[in-house]
Amino acid sequence: MADIVIIGSGAGGGIAAEQCAKAGFKVLLLEEGAWYQREHFVMEERWAYPQLYQEGAARKTRDQAISILQGRTVGGSTTVNWTTSIRTPEPTLAYWQSEFGLNFSAEQSLTPYFELAEQRLNIHAWPVPPNANNAKLQQGCEALGWEYTVINRNVNGCANLGYCGMGCPINAKQSMLVSTIPEAMRLGATLISRVSVRRILWRQDKVIGIEAVPVDQYFQPRTDIKLTVSAKHYIVAAGAIGSPALLLRSKVPNPSGRLGKHTYLHPTVISGAVFAEQINGHSGAPQSIYSDQFVWPKDNNQPGYKLEVPPVHPVLMATKLTGMAEQHAALMQQFNQLQVTIALLRDGFHPQSQGGTVHLDNAGQPVLDYPLTDYMWQGMRRALLSMAELQFAAGALQVLPINHQAKAYHNWSQAKAAIAQLPLAPLQQTVVSAHVMGGCNMSDSANSGVVDAFGRHFQLQNLSIFDGSILPTSLGANPQLTLYALSWRNSQRLVAELGSGLKL
Repeated sequence: MADIVIIGSGAGGGIAAEQCAKAGFKVLLLEEGAWYQREHFVMEERWAYPQLYQEGAARKTRDQAISILQGRTVGGSTTVNWTTSIRTPEPTLAYWQSEFGLNFSAEQSLTPYFELAEQRLNIHAWPVPPNANNAKLQQGCEALGWEYTVINRNVNGCANLGYCGMGCPINAKQSMLVSTIPEAMRLGATLISRVSVRRILWRQDKVIGIEAVPVDQYFQPRTDIKLTVSAKHYIVAAGAIGSPALLLRSKVPNPSGRLGKHTYLHPTVISGAVFAEQINGHSGAPQSIYSDQFVWPKDNNQPGYKLEVPPVHPVLMATKLTGMAEQHAALMQQFNQLQVTIALLRDGFHPQSQGGTVHLDNAGQPVLDYPLTDYMWQGMRRALLSMAELQFAAGALQVLPINHQAKAYHNWSQAKAAIAQLPLAPLQQTVVSAHVMGGCNMSDSANSGVVDAFGRHFQLQNLSIFDGSILPTSLGANPQLTLYALSWRNSQRLVAELGSGLKL
């Protein structure tokens, strides 16, 4: 029997494991993915995607319209993300207070926890000049007078390789895999990988145990072995699809009706551009510049979107570029001259942007429904226009919005006219996501949330949720630093309560 069982080892679970172990609690950390380390990270997509990502990096929404990149390994998405570390935007916190009664001001401020996480994980502004892929984003912003910012990254001794999404082969990325989890284990925590928690067992207002099974070589739950674990307190940190799925399988109380609902993705559209010079977007820090020029429009009837770039690797690009046969091959032949910009739409701040719903299939596995409304499509069209304008301003020879009806356009006026007419519909417009949030949202009231402001489940007193599922909306920023700060804060509160003998 453990004092605290943590389900999931990503940003939330990793921080909680270290904090609870430091406080002297006996911690058991369970992870569905495998425990790979630096020697396994060979910088090859063909190995990394099947081994380190949910559903082999092929997870999609139910209608197949949105691709979702989400980690499944010890360290979760922190092991495979692109290291971008941004504090929660103040307008997001203000919205949470007005709509959900969540006060993160004054003595409840997250600032001290941002500072703790930044110090612990060596988060600082990237001091190296951006690679050409990011530099074009900067140059376009400068030419147009748009805002841009140098990104803070959680790295120490980074060699600027550019393969962060495949696991860091030199342990420079300060993910949970190399920071909090090893420290928690040094302090006595136990890690069990390749195990899937299937059910939370509960009676009245308390969790009495969990049921788990091993996974096979393809990370599918086995049925021949069953594990039962009991503890004093249970922390669910399985991610914003996995955590709602676990609670749905367990049929936990859900009086608010919000469990599994209001799941957000920062739906993202892509624009490719060909330059005369070599871009080599596979080399160098994947993200080092972003622009918030359009994140917070004055008119709330216009969705906001953040401009960033992704790393440009062959398989990742080949599966997202439009066209078939000769057209696709021609694009790939210009691979090293390809600059790619992405726009992440901020969802959850408008009645027509209420995210998606996690359901369970016949095997009890999660499936996400995420309908795209006219409001979101309008935002995507504006984002495609902004990216094309930026890329031409940076000197692109041609720009290709990643839409199955788009062509390569050779100047801004041509692109502007064409993008205005592009059909935006599922499977016509390529939409991706690397951020999943919501589904177990926090609130000041059990009528409008699944957990309270400290991640404590409203109905089950010894259950907490510490991951991106507790976010009431998307962030309008990459989520990892928000999750580090929230988990640190919530873990400190939990440790204090358990240490004083409350709510055991």
